[in-house]
Amino acid sequence: MGYDQLIISSVLLLPLLAAIVNLFFWGNTNIQRVLGSIAVVAHFVLSALLLRLILDNGILVLNVGGWLHGYGIMLAVDHLSAGMIALTSFVSLFSWFYSSRWFKTRTVGYLFNVVFFTLQLGIIGAFMAADLFNLYVWFEVMLVSSFVLLTLGGERFQLEGSIKYVAINVFSSTIFLAGIGMIYGLTGTVNMAAAGLALDGFANQTLPMVAAVFFLVSFGIKAAIFPLFFWLPASYHTPPIGISSFLIAMMTKVGVYTLIRFFTIVFPLEDTMLRTVFLVLSGFTMVVGVLGAAIQIDFRKILSFHIVSQIGYMLMGLAIGTPLAIAGALFFVLHNVLVKTNLFFISGLVGSMSGTYNLNKLGGIFARFPLIAFIFAVSAFSLTGVPPLTGFWGKFMLAKAGFVSGDWIIVVVSLIVSMITLFSMTKIWNQVFWKPLPTETVLKQTTIKEAYTAHRPMFWVIGMLTVAILIVSFLPGSFIEFTEKAADVVVERNQYINLILNR
Repeated sequence: MGYDQLIISSVLLLPLLAAIVNLFFWGNTNIQRVLGSIAVVAHFVLSALLLRLILDNGILVLNVGGWLHGYGIMLAVDHLSAGMIALTSFVSLFSWFYSSRWFKTRTVGYLFNVVFFTLQLGIIGAFMAADLFNLYVWFEVMLVSSFVLLTLGGERFQLEGSIKYVAINVFSSTIFLAGIGMIYGLTGTVNMAAAGLALDGFANQTLPMVAAVFFLVSFGIKAAIFPLFFWLPASYHTPPIGISSFLIAMMTKVGVYTLIRFFTIVFPLEDTMLRTVFLVLSGFTMVVGVLGAAIQIDFRKILSFHIVSQIGYMLMGLAIGTPLAIAGALFFVLHNVLVKTNLFFISGLVGSMSGTYNLNKLGGIFARFPLIAFIFAVSAFSLTGVPPLTGFWGKFMLAKAGFVSGDWIIVVVSLIVSMITLFSMTKIWNQVFWKPLPTETVLKQTTIKEAYTAHRPMFWVIGMLTVAILIVSFLPGSFIEFTEKAADVVVERNQYINLILNR
């Protein structure tokens, strides 16, 4: 096994090893905490090495078992998947340390590491999968582990939200299997590269179009696009933020990734009716998500609906389909993961200090904790696209791509949604940070020193993520360049297909 194959295998298998080792220390949360911290740091280092390999060597392929190319289990890592893996590892590092305070709870602490690393395994596997059935298996790993993660603690409202989450995702898996069956029946393979090549030769695209709709529905549920998003705001706010932070950061992005991968490699959208469908769905996803956020009074629910709205921008990039648009969508993924995760972390910190997420019962944070207010403002302005923060660069790339391609209607919609997003963030600012604290609400800590002492890991994680947001905001060049390289590989799919099939 060569060095590159060793790195690919290590990035995939380390989370599995971490989950298994933690089982042997069931009940010993101190050792589990040490093992978890070692694992997340080691995985971040390995993912950085993998990213470096991709930048130096291009696409890497691992043919598991040495079968003929296109038939056995194949793992492939290009710029897109390497970037998503590195982002996953980066966020999991912060999510794990943010979650460390919940190790004190027996019902959470014993299971958390096992489930956390199993979820990470499923996500990494999905980003590496080069065939549809392998991708389905990784989706099931994610479904089971995310369900357990959402129910840790066993509160009734958590179980209610989790049941909705599981029900819709089981339906998604069923649709996914049906789509795989249709692709196999049409092409005789489930390998994405081979299937894409075979479908190119179909004179009648009716059956391939039907199969593509199955995948649009299945992946659309994972990504929480309109009208398949309702499970997200019903479930994401139910567990403590620390427990669900990794899930919140990455699950919908796996859906976006698979949409991009399938609809560029297997069934390209160019010159098909589905391109218009994607444009319409992206607009509705933006609008419905942001309007849903505007009427909420729960801090976490507002942010949950904004996840839906922001997914619309990523879908917009795929629908436009040009290299610049795909690059804009990928940069938007980076922006959204950093900013939205940080906003959820801030909401978790505020909720921990006040005991509530209801905007009507919150207030006075700016007067007592101006540093927290400043950090929130950075992420909030970035979410709305205020220059020169991360959201501005992503929206600028998408708007430019839309105007160049003639899709100006979706660009106008995206700009209007940005203004409504600003309204939502202003609403949170006024209710949580600016207005006086209501008399019925008692803060558990009243000074920044007390708050820092009680929530030290949370402060460190929020501070470091804010630094990362500012770095990407003021030094966007290298990140934009990387997304452009990733987009070129995605749009010019022949290189990926040839390497997978060893042509």
